[in-house]
Amino acid sequence: MRIRNLAYALLLIFFSVFIFLSCNRQTEPKTALKEYSSLSDSTKYIGKEACRQCHSDKFETFMHTGMGMSFDTASKAKSSGRFDSHEVIYDKFRNFSYYPHWEGNDFYLTEFRLSGKDTLYLRKEKISYIVGSGQHTNSHMINVNGYIHQAPATFYTQSGKWDLPPGYENGFNNRFSRLIELECMSCHNAYPEMILGSANKYLNVPSGIDCERCHGPGKVHQDEMLAGRTIDVKNEIDYSIVNPAKLDINRQMDVCQRCHVQGNAVLMKGKSFFDFKPGMHLSEVMNIFMPVYKGDDDQHIMASHAERMKLSDCFTSSLKIVEKYNSSHPTKEPYKNAMTCVTCHNPHVSVKSTGTEVFNAACRNCHIPSIGPSIDAGNKLVRSNDCSASQKLRTEKKDNCVSCHMPKNGTIDIPHVTTTDHWIRKPVTKEKTAQIREFVKLACINNLEVDDRSKGIAYLSYYEKFVSNKVFLDSAKNYFDDNSRSAIIENFNELIRWAFLKEDYARIVSYVSQHSNALDSLKRQSFSNDDAWTAYRIGQAFLISGDKSNAERYFSKAVELAPFYPDFRMKLADLQFESGDNAKAESNYSFIISENPKYVSAYVNYGFLSLSVNKDDKKAEKYYDEAIKLDPDNEQALLNKAGLMIYRKDVVKAKNYIEKVLKINPTNEQAKRLLKLL
Repeated sequence: MRIRNLAYALLLIFFSVFIFLSCNRQTEPKTALKEYSSLSDSTKYIGKEACRQCHSDKFETFMHTGMGMSFDTASKAKSSGRFDSHEVIYDKFRNFSYYPHWEGNDFYLTEFRLSGKDTLYLRKEKISYIVGSGQHTNSHMINVNGYIHQAPATFYTQSGKWDLPPGYENGFNNRFSRLIELECMSCHNAYPEMILGSANKYLNVPSGIDCERCHGPGKVHQDEMLAGRTIDVKNEIDYSIVNPAKLDINRQMDVCQRCHVQGNAVLMKGKSFFDFKPGMHLSEVMNIFMPVYKGDDDQHIMASHAERMKLSDCFTSSLKIVEKYNSSHPTKEPYKNAMTCVTCHNPHVSVKSTGTEVFNAACRNCHIPSIGPSIDAGNKLVRSNDCSASQKLRTEKKDNCVSCHMPKNGTIDIPHVTTTDHWIRKPVTKEKTAQIREFVKLACINNLEVDDRSKGIAYLSYYEKFVSNKVFLDSAKNYFDDNSRSAIIENFNELIRWAFLKEDYARIVSYVSQHSNALDSLKRQSFSNDDAWTAYRIGQAFLISGDKSNAERYFSKAVELAPFYPDFRMKLADLQFESGDNAKAESNYSFIISENPKYVSAYVNYGFLSLSVNKDDKKAEKYYDEAIKLDPDNEQALLNKAGLMIYRKDVVKAKNYIEKVLKINPTNEQAKRLLKLL
């Protein structure tokens, strides 16, 4: 009891001293900052808990927003999924079923295959993370030694059903192999600690979008506040931290557009998805391209809020008025005189707890009946536009502007989801007819003066990620000159990528021969692995051309730059094995398996090496079985297992494995030949 009282007394003394010192610190002179300190590379991130100490009110409400709840470890509290019945997802194209379930406090996804009531195959993976606030979806991720992949199960909250994730439908089920790369992670979460030289390996993953994603790194601000150097923010700008409300309209919009414009993002040379900070122009780090179509303009993707809003007359007309207004009425909060995201949305408060009237009030703030348009009326911008709908309809809709002018539509990229279309416009009454969508161009939606390099890469990326139409490669080539040696050197990475996508491997070899120092020029490690990818593509071109020596040099360079990218190391190991350098090949296979024990191809090829070189049939069987356990449809693993059975003179089992291959793929020529020989 005495110890408790002593501790309590010491605690009171501590807080008394702390309050006394804090009060005295208020008298210290403020730091004369003239630009945002958070834009400096030396300013460190401190984490949302540090912000919470002084801004607990905003912290508590923000943590219930879609951003605050965007990402977390898998827990029953985080999950929005239904588990009240035996929910099963079935992929009819690949004949896999998925059963999401809890075992105590651990969340698992079991993949299985049935024949009647018999279980032919079973794989169970622990879910490590849940992505999404649950307003629309929960997606799920597995973490294997820091390598993070998406799991093939998503819960669609609005429809209350489990189904395959977007992009996994219609035979494109990637199962557990879709990489969660930095572009994806950095929009669904605060900035993680990522291992350089990997595509999806993380040291640490935070939980949810945090304060510093919108306000910038806060170390200087924290130091200033602890030193008692405060700013009268009503009359001055506090440059120790970014308040987006004090940014000009374009920079404020860019804070939101960093993630709420989903498209084809092209990084500027030398930049990564870590580099954007509030207060910058987004175009300093990346340019975002979207396809422009003729046709049905009601179609939009999930994260297209800013792009759609910019199509609205409300937005474009407000900018014109504000340009004139702000030139004669300087303000420290320019957004209040224009339409931006925060005109309607308080980023610290959940949309779920924001009443409909709040959004309608934002509409009426500009569309005030019976007052003519004015640049300045009572220090406020005023525009007039009475609702033209009938009184009957207005009564029926309860004068809800949003329900008519921002209808909810399905999104073209995510099934089972409806979301508010942010293109504000008058509802058009017309018969809904099927419209042919005709591609027009790729347009940069955050930079009207986008550079040619970004345009060219946008077409390359669009071909590679979205639509494999050779026309996009032809468009890309227009932006990369190769008419001289200097031009080839200047555009080297992009030209190699272009030729690789065209499968013009002779052109790649030609580019390398015209470069004065191609191999040594590839030396930059980056989170996007640009130089590593160029080395890999060159290596592949030399391999196809029959030059194994140069192929190995470039594959080795790719591994040197991206040692934790297993595809590159796998290609090197296969070439080393083929060239008879078995010790190096074995070392690389072993490295891949120890790093990422779910990487199927390493087991398949390491097993083949173990049998063909080391005559170790037990080790080969162990690796083949592990590969088949992870992927029962892996044709090469099944064929190699058949080869092992032939080695053991077990013809019956060998035929069984070959027949499995032909059931999966009746056109497999190797299986046909083997079966004929047996």
